Amino acid sequence: MEQARTYTGWGRWSNGLFRAGIGLLSTLFLLFLGVPLLALLFRESPSAIWNELQQPETLLALRISLITTTLSTLFAIVLGLPVAYLLARKHFRGIGLLETLVTMPTVLPPVVAGVALLLTFGRMGLLGSYLSTFGITIPFTTIAVVMAQTFIAAPFFINSAKAGLEQMDQRYEQAAYTLRASPWYTFWRVTLPMVRPALLSGTGLAWARALGEFGATITFAGNFPGTTQTLPTAIYIASQDDLEQAIAISIVLLAVSFGLLLALRIRRRSPSL
Repeated sequence: MEQARTYTGWGRWSNGLFRAGIGLLSTLFLLFLGVPLLALLFRESPSAIWNELQQPETLLALRISLITTTLSTLFAIVLGLPVAYLLARKHFRGIGLLETLVTMPTVLPPVVAGVALLLTFGRMGLLGSYLSTFGITIPFTTIAVVMAQTFIAAPFFINSAKAGLEQMDQRYEQAAYTLRASPWYTFWRVTLPMVRPALLSGTGLAWARALGEFGATITFAGNFPGTTQTLPTAIYIASQDDLEQAIAISIVLLAVSFGLLLALRIRRRSPSL
């Protein structure tokens, strides 16, 4: 009886210590993430931020970012969905290598991805040397921005879509095949609607990642206002000469990314919406 009371007392003390440790470490990490973001938000007044955002170069960078980010996300969906389906439903030798290849851009330093794209599609690159004979030049153009963003952002969509396809009950597809539905019809009318939350989540993540892409973009596409200068590259340039403008653009990116991620979380918690 005495041992039981002693053990119970020790158990309560250890549980309290564990919870206190978890709370302390979580608080420290959340402060580590939140304080710099709050410092960014409260560095300038809303009117000063608005004035900085009205600058022509900022508006140009915003326009380029929205166009290229939307295009790269569309490419990520069109090209990435078949890859996600292949990885989720097919089992063959070497699939692990393909999964690793798809995931590589998420862990690869973006500047390395930019160098790889430059060595492939540059004028003297592996494929670019052939394209240049037809007068096609890709580096340091808006197309290069889209390619760099797609290279970095597509794996986020693929991994999300793949997870949704793996979690889907395939008996619904088998029932459609039993009713003589074609694979194409089954894919569009059965599979895609059932994995829609995963697709929406992957689309949002890919769009946000493309919007914030910097390293691969500036290496492969450069920084030309009105052509290849996106919001992240505009921040980099402005931080050297005009800190207020850099802060204003940073707040725009922060607000858009936070709002998008928050919307995805709400959508995931409310599947009926």
